[in-house]
Amino acid sequence: MKDFKLYAITGEQFHPGRSMVEVMEEAILGGVDIVQLRDKSGDKAAILEKAKLLRELTLRYGVTFIVNDHIDIALESEADGIHLGQDDVPLPEARKLVGEKIIGISTHAIGEALLAERQGADYIGVGPIYPTATKADVVDPVTVNYIREVVQQVKIPFVAIGGIKLNNVDEVIAAGATRICAVSEIVGSADVRGVCEAFIRKLEKGL
Repeated sequence: MKDFKLYAITGEQFHPGRSMVEVMEEAILGGVDIVQLRDKSGDKAAILEKAKLLRELTLRYGVTFIVNDHIDIALESEADGIHLGQDDVPLPEARKLVGEKIIGISTHAIGEALLAERQGADYIGVGPIYPTATKADVVDPVTVNYIREVVQQVKIPFVAIGGIKLNNVDEVIAAGATRICAVSEIVGSADVRGVCEAFIRKLEKGL
């Protein structure tokens, strides 16, 4: 997979009145280089339609497109990869289904991170760093201490996620993160592009 700095996840509940494609295009124009479709409540047909729209958008800009959870939709929409949680399909089983596509795994502890690396994950999510209301089933914050553990022990790319805002991302970067993911801070902003540009500036300053 191509390396990346800023990873955005869809969150349509945070931008009522604006279309998902419009918001994600603004994020891409601001510097986002991975877009993930995450839809926990829609039916399969609706999620597939969104996936096809985002696939078209991301191809236009040369941005990586990931589908959360739904392996069948990732395959049908020709996404670049999938992202799985700890309670989803086991990574070795997922690999048989998606072949060479990117597989990302959410991790909340160093044991999970090391297992994902051994099993062939292309990248891991590290979090939630801070409290977040983006998902209903979120685990307790792991804090920036978990970032420091991953930096020392894990060799595959990782992205810090969970409650990351412009006003706390400096602490995340100082702990060793070079890639960050945000949801509400990006898609819920009145200036999506400007927020993404600000994240990129902070990341580049920390390198």
